[in-house]
Amino acid sequence: MNDLLPGDIETWQHVEKLARDMFGRFGYGEIRTPMVEDTALFVRSVGEETDIVGKEMYTFEDKGGRSLSLRPEGTAPSARAYIEHSILNQEPVTRWFYIGPMFRYERMKTGRYRQFFQIGAEAYGAKEPAQDAEIMDMVAQFLSALGLKDVTLNLNSLGDEACRPAYHAKLVEYLQAHRAEVCAECQARMDRNPLRVLDCKNEKCQAIAAAGPNVLDFLCEPCRAHFGDLQRKLTALGIPFVVNSRLVRGLDYYTRTVFEFVAAHPALGTASTVGGGGRYDTMMKGLGGPDVPAVGFAMGLDRLVLLLKETGQAFGAPVDLFVAVADEGSHDAGLALASRLRREGLHVAFDTRGGSLKSQMKRADKTGARFTLVLGEAERSSGKANLKPMAGGDPIPVALDAVAQALRALPSAS
Repeated sequence: MNDLLPGDIETWQHVEKLARDMFGRFGYGEIRTPMVEDTALFVRSVGEETDIVGKEMYTFEDKGGRSLSLRPEGTAPSARAYIEHSILNQEPVTRWFYIGPMFRYERMKTGRYRQFFQIGAEAYGAKEPAQDAEIMDMVAQFLSALGLKDVTLNLNSLGDEACRPAYHAKLVEYLQAHRAEVCAECQARMDRNPLRVLDCKNEKCQAIAAAGPNVLDFLCEPCRAHFGDLQRKLTALGIPFVVNSRLVRGLDYYTRTVFEFVAAHPALGTASTVGGGGRYDTMMKGLGGPDVPAVGFAMGLDRLVLLLKETGQAFGAPVDLFVAVADEGSHDAGLALASRLRREGLHVAFDTRGGSLKSQMKRADKTGARFTLVLGEAERSSGKANLKPMAGGDPIPVALDAVAQALRALPSAS
């Protein structure tokens, strides 16, 4: 778990601001759910046999004897909120997004932590492939707006309750024939949830799974039509994709569509998922709510920030002006000038400690201020001063009561 300090937090804020703006364009409103939920919520929705529930959740008993868990993902809490607040009675289609911390006790690797942050979105009430395509379009536009390149959309369909059982049976038959060749963990998965074998990171298990039955060969006609229509819509939107029949995601609630956006970047070590999701049409009913179809996604904010840092871009509001004082008698006037300019909307730095002019100018340089204004007795008496460009150039005369206007008129000012 990490502290986020000034110097780093500006990149996080940039990503969050861009997400709020982008998702708002698509008609998604922000939801904030508690970081602690009833453990049963995740067992029923995510799946008891998943690694998240079985190994990674932070679960504890409170003073009332209730089993609670820090949320490991955002879809189940959003679904619980949708049901609890009877949202279906208020609107037929609902679009929500969330930004916040999640918690999983998992192996440490690049860009993955035990407290990690996710950006995600959920769309309730539309079963059509167009809704799947829209949410992928939103993610693609968001990643593009961040300036991230070499990101590939992987796409698959897991079928539904009508056709998946036949695939499960064939997969189990195949895996049992190779039982002695897979890892001990996958041997246990065969008995509890064979799809999890496809999600194993062991290279030998991956090779065995790759030679097994293909889920796309078992799709019923409605699922096949849904998947085909989705691909046509993505093509119409100009979104390139790769059909990856081994993609299953790590959660039990998915039906039909699953997808991942994978980045190939040295900062992440190898090709790595930065976000993904899918359709979960049966979750609401399984949680005791209405029979409402849904599709959603989540992406790791930590990994997005890591990728953005590699671009060398600077984020956060620049400092427009550093106010320095030439003598002790000008300190109060300098403080007042900085205060007034801040009220006028400028980003102004001022060293409250005072000190020598030389030390103040060193501080000005560290702040990255675009201009410095030195205030002394002469400037206070005349009501005039000079704006010194920190990048070099001639000083610019300015009236003290018109500093804000002068800075805004300069091409390099914010």
